[in-house]
Amino acid sequence: MKITKNTVVAFEYTLKDKDGNVIDTSVGREALQYLQGSGNIIPGLEKEMEGLSVGDRKHVEVAPEEGYGVSDPELVIEVPRSAIQAPGEIELGMRFHAQDANGGIHAFSVIGVTDEKIKLDGNHPLAGATLFFDVEIKSVREATEEEIAMKHPAGSGCSCGDDCECDGEGGCGGDCGCH
Repeated sequence: MKITKNTVVAFEYTLKDKDGNVIDTSVGREALQYLQGSGNIIPGLEKEMEGLSVGDRKHVEVAPEEGYGVSDPELVIEVPRSAIQAPGEIELGMRFHAQDANGGIHAFSVIGVTDEKIKLDGNHPLAGATLFFDVEIKSVREATEEEIAMKHPAGSGCSCGDDCECDGEGGCGGDCGCH
């Protein structure tokens, strides 16, 4: 069976940066599952998976526009140090979640620290990066009506990973980058 819209796909992947450094991998863990055509994974990878079958392996290069987006300078902000309530020292690379006036949750990375201010980047950590995936298709099956309605495979949440705040409808309320 080939990967087409509304098939549930399980695949192993290794994600590398332009220098060949491994950013993430599913190797040695359970294969990642998603529902093709539902936006569970980044668009550039989902598009390249279309038509593959069990056992197929593919190297996929995903441009920022089809990955985690281009870096938006308007998402880089400075706040007074007192605005961040964190136990211990605030250090470069730390991640924080903040709620906006509308109740939305946003993730920020600390990119600068002074005695008075903290510089935060609201872009996804991989925004602006070209991504290099090596994938191997482990299984493909037709989705159930329930999975199609939920917009994700049964029992898998929304395939977002640890930073996910799924809304129960296959969407993500967090800044995990899955949508």
